[in-house]
Amino acid sequence: MPRRRRSACAARRCRTLGEPGSPATDQVDAGSAGGGMTDPGYPPLPSVAVLEVSGAVLSWIVDEEPSTAPEISFTDPLRADWLWRVVGEQAHVAVVEGRTADLQVLPGSTDALRRLALGHWLRRWWPASIREGIAELDPALLDAEIALSTVAAEEFFTDDTLDSDVAGLLAPHTARLDALAAEGDPRVTALIDRCRDLAAEIGVDWTATVPVGPVRRADYALAAGSRTSRQDAIAGGVATVRWSAVPPGIFDAAEDTVEWSVRSDGGAVDVVVQVALSGPGHADGIPVTVRCGDHGGAGVLAADGRAEIPMVTGGRPTTETEAWNQDWSTAVVHVGATAGPDEDARTRARVRAFARARLAAPTADAYLAEILAAESDY
Repeated sequence: MPRRRRSACAARRCRTLGEPGSPATDQVDAGSAGGGMTDPGYPPLPSVAVLEVSGAVLSWIVDEEPSTAPEISFTDPLRADWLWRVVGEQAHVAVVEGRTADLQVLPGSTDALRRLALGHWLRRWWPASIREGIAELDPALLDAEIALSTVAAEEFFTDDTLDSDVAGLLAPHTARLDALAAEGDPRVTALIDRCRDLAAEIGVDWTATVPVGPVRRADYALAAGSRTSRQDAIAGGVATVRWSAVPPGIFDAAEDTVEWSVRSDGGAVDVVVQVALSGPGHADGIPVTVRCGDHGGAGVLAADGRAEIPMVTGGRPTTETEAWNQDWSTAVVHVGATAGPDEDARTRARVRAFARARLAAPTADAYLAEILAAESDY
């Protein structure tokens, strides 16, 4: 499951209010550009890169200019020992003393943090899509570089945060990283050698293992390109996976990747759902709900992204006659969690455009996983 992060919208400045430790400073509302905090129990919307450092959450809009200052939302200003590095000593003192402070971020002081936040954004929101031609990023290589970047910024992680777990980034991937190193790309080998040294330093077991081959996109091509046949179906349609409702690295990030059809066999009415896959994650067990008028049903996906959902009306099975008499054009098919924030199609298109731009012309802050994806023959 994806990590749950405190959410904050982008802004150019931040302001501390009230005394340290009070509710007003535990989650500080940015004072400009419409900044504010959403429910901290939910992840941010997919256009926002977020990094939790000691005592604060920093956030950037991913497709804004890289030089744009972050919003700083304090969780505990007294723990933000690093603050002087980005706003100066006088402003830091004002924050600690609980005086109102209009903080101006020093130019260039958060560049490395923005790149680190972007790395975590790539883990959670990268819109890999076979249909849209957006290549996957190798999760092991990405996590490895994020781990190195986290250690390089250790002065911002003086205690544990959601984004400070270096061992958690490396430990799941040692076998895959060995396999990547064996492929001989000197850029990859150099990065993995540094990770081995880091693992030894922090106590991560990197025992030599049988190399694990890469997950091939072809393994998912059938599921991603399959169609739920609507021939002889009572009704059918398409829907879109809401990115914020599902774990990363499972579903194709294009629009209209959920195909459904209403069927009747022996009087029982089912809705057959097929979701296009694209990634190394597993779809099995992810919930699916269907609702149309008085009819509804719930189930879970299988590993191939398919579910057959029995429909119910008023606590009893829906009849074939009821299914034929229903206008299914209003049906809502939902994949994943039903609670939490939502994003619209325009936001998803914006994020896909951002991903395509990064692959078309890798920037100075690109991760090696992005560079290799751009070089691949997708």
